[in-house]
Amino acid sequence: MIKKILVANRGEIAVRIMRSCREMGIKSVAVFSEADRHSMHVRFADEAYCIGPAPSAESYLVIDNIIEVARRSGADAIHPGYGFLSENAAFSERCEKEGIIFIGPSAYAIDTMGDKITARKKMQTANVPVVPGTTEPITDLKEAVRVIMEIGLPVMVKASAGGGGKGMRLVKKEEDILSSVSAARSEAKAAFGNDAVYIEKYISSPHHIEFQIVADKHGNCVHLFERECSVQRRHQKVVEETPSPIMTEAVRQEMGAHAVAAAKAVNYSGAGTIEFIVDDNLNYYFLEMNTRLQVEHPITERVVGVDLVKIQIDIANGKELPFKQEDLKQHGHAIEVRIYAEDPDNNFMPSPGMIKHITEPLGLGVRHDGYVYAGYEIPIYYDPMISKLIVWAQTRQEAIDRMRRALHAYKITGIKTSIPFLNRIMEVPAFVEGKYNTHFIQDHEEQLKPKDNASQRLKDVAAITAFFDYMSKIENTKKSKYCKRPVSNWKNYGRATNLKKL
Repeated sequence: MIKKILVANRGEIAVRIMRSCREMGIKSVAVFSEADRHSMHVRFADEAYCIGPAPSAESYLVIDNIIEVARRSGADAIHPGYGFLSENAAFSERCEKEGIIFIGPSAYAIDTMGDKITARKKMQTANVPVVPGTTEPITDLKEAVRVIMEIGLPVMVKASAGGGGKGMRLVKKEEDILSSVSAARSEAKAAFGNDAVYIEKYISSPHHIEFQIVADKHGNCVHLFERECSVQRRHQKVVEETPSPIMTEAVRQEMGAHAVAAAKAVNYSGAGTIEFIVDDNLNYYFLEMNTRLQVEHPITERVVGVDLVKIQIDIANGKELPFKQEDLKQHGHAIEVRIYAEDPDNNFMPSPGMIKHITEPLGLGVRHDGYVYAGYEIPIYYDPMISKLIVWAQTRQEAIDRMRRALHAYKITGIKTSIPFLNRIMEVPAFVEGKYNTHFIQDHEEQLKPKDNASQRLKDVAAITAFFDYMSKIENTKKSKYCKRPVSNWKNYGRATNLKKL
C-alpha cells in the first residue's frame, strides 16, 4: 500500500492533493522551484525539496530531478496533478521503470488519447460520435486547402498534440485558410514540439460539456455525470457548473455511456475526462480526453459526494471501485469560478506581485481551493490562476446567489484579480437563465465591462482608506489601554460609500 506520495506539481492543486493524503494517513512530499520556496504547498507538505530554478523547463518539467527526489525521500508513488507532466507518457513510463507508482493512467492510454488524431480514430472504432473531419495529420498547405473545401467552411484547425487552446484556429473565409493553417502549425510546434494539425467541421453555437470517468484495474468503469464548461475566454475555461443547464436525463445517460466506452477503448485506469462538443439540438461529438484530474473536479466531488483524489490513490493501490453506476446520483447544483492574478479591465494582463491582504469567503456551501496568503509574492513564471471558488446549493439559482455572496466577500489587495469580472458574469441574464454557449463572453462583451470608472474608484478607495487610517490612529490614542484594536478600513470604506457625499 502507498505510504508516501510525491506531488509533482505546485500551487492550489498540490495543496488539494496533500489534504487528501493527510486524511488517508499518507505522507506527502513537495517539490518546488527557487521561485516557489515560500509557496503554501511547500509549507503544507511533510517534506519539501528544491528541484531547480524558476522556469518550469528547468524545474517542474525535469523528470530526472523529480525521480531523484522520489528516491531520496523514499516516496513510493507520484501524483502529477494537472498541467506540467500530468499527461506525459514518458514520465508515466519512467515511474514504472523506476518501481514508483504513477497515480494516473498507463503510458499507452496517455499516448493514445493525447494525440488528437489517434484518439479520433480510436473513438470511431468504439462507435463514439466524432466531429466530421480528418483522421490523418495535415502537414501540406495545399492538402489543407483541398480538405477544408471538401468538408466545407467554417472549420477548426487544431494541433494534434497538446491542448489549452494552443495551435487552434477558426477559419470562416477561404482567403484565411493558408494563414490560419500556417499560424496553427507554427504555434503547435512552439508549444508542443509537433506541428501536425487536423481539421474538424466547426459546430455553430457550441456547448463544451465533459464527463468525469473513473476506472479501476479490474475492468470496472463508471461516469460521475457531466460538467458544463462553456464560459470560456480564448478557449480557456472561466466558469464551470454541474449539472449542465441544457442537459436532459435521456441525453445524459447516452453521453455517459459513450464516455465509459471511450475510456474502455484504451483500457483506461484512474480518473479522466471525456470532453464533448454539443450543439443547440443536443447532438454531441467527442472532442478529446484529458488523461488526468481536471481543474474543475471539485464541482463533481460536491454534487456526487466523492473525493476524486482518494479514488485515484485507491485505484493506484489496486483496489476496485467502491460503487457501481447505479449507486451514483447527482445532488443539488455546484458552480466553480477560477480566480486569476490578472487585470480584466486591461485586456486580462497578468498581475504578479505581493499580496497585501486576503479575506477568503466562508459560510454554508462554500469551498475555497487556493495557495496564496498575505505577504506571498505571486511569481511571473507560471499560470496566473491563484485559486478556485466553489459553491453548492440545492438549486441552480441558489448556487448563483451563493456565488455572488462569496465573490462579494472575497477580498485581495496588492494585485489585480478576475473577481470583479466573475461578479459581472453572475449578473448577465443569459448566464442566470442558463442560455449560453462558448461564445458567451464575446457575445456579452458590453455587459461584462465595468459599470463605473475603475481607476477613479481605486483612487477613491486609496484616499478614503488613508483618511480613515489616520483618523483611527487618533481615535485609538484616546481609548483606554485595554482597547487598542483599530477600526477596519474595509468597514470604514463601506460606511463612507453609503454617504451622499464623500
